[in-house]
Amino acid sequence: MSTGHRVVVCPAAALPAGEVVRVDRPGLDVPVAVFNVDGDLFAIDDTCTHADESLAEGWVEDCAVECPRHASAFDLRTGVPSSPPAITPVRTHLVEVVDGEVVVEVGTPRPA
Repeated sequence: MSTGHRVVVCPAAALPAGEVVRVDRPGLDVPVAVFNVDGDLFAIDDTCTHADESLAEGWVEDCAVECPRHASAFDLRTGVPSSPPAITPVRTHLVEVVDGEVVVEVGTPRPA
């Protein structure tokens, strides 16, 4: 994936709190999942680092998503897994609302 690749995901109104959208478009090496957690947006690579599984299909609690295959949980703020079997973080991406659209800066890590 190229650094700083801007992707318009959807209108902000189409991603309400508690929802997730999976972005898989030409030009992206891997799909990206964008989560709305209580009004805060988070974007991560959508593939679990332990198994080839979509994290967008997982369960979100607090600010973590649990992989539906083996239950590894990833912090949406940092991408760091909190439990095995995954030990490698997923990449995070900068996400913001620009002119009413959810925009992901793929390859630009979310600020700490």
